[in-house]
Amino acid sequence: MTFILDRFDLSAFVQSTLDEDLGPTGRDVTSEAVIPEDAIFSGVMDSRHDAVIAGLPIAEAFFRYLDPDVEIETLVAEGEAVAAGTDIMRLKGKGRAMLTAERSALNTVQHLTGIASMTSEYVQKIAGTGCTLLDTRKTIPGLRVLEKYATRMGGAQNHRMGLWDAAMIKDNHVAVAGSVGEAVRRARDAGVEKIICEVDRVDQIEP
Repeated sequence: MTFILDRFDLSAFVQSTLDEDLGPTGRDVTSEAVIPEDAIFSGVMDSRHDAVIAGLPIAEAFFRYLDPDVEIETLVAEGEAVAAGTDIMRLKGKGRAMLTAERSALNTVQHLTGIASMTSEYVQKIAGTGCTLLDTRKTIPGLRVLEKYATRMGGAQNHRMGLWDAAMIKDNHVAVAGSVGEAVRRARDAGVEKIICEVDRVDQIEP
């Protein structure tokens, strides 16, 4: 399965996540001690709650990193709403590899699915109002691209991705510039292509 996000290196993410879990020895000592090397497992990933699914391609990458021959059947689409108890992925492969990758894969799917599911609830609440739900930069460091991907799966639209792709003028900027109008003028004169300005009062909108 091809999974491409702008400014996100899936292979590097998978490797660094597994490196964190496997530590300096690079070993899963429990699986090595308990599971025979030639054991083949079959498994199913399901949803324990009603949810909007996100992150399955990343989970697949974790399993394939440790077992390139693993058989994986993805049963639902990214962004699909499922009922509690729905099977979302089936796997068959090397037992040790499957257990070693399991937690990293599940953590990622659970985190992104949680974001997508909550986002979807807000999107449904404002349906028919003509409003668009946007996300923010208030993301966990290192996970912004994935978390903002999850909000899209839940039906929101990405706001700015960082400090680099738009000017966002807030109360502190206005205070230094002296007024909303002056702050916007400075951003415009600096050649910023996209300018967003927050206001506290209706009378700030016109300037």
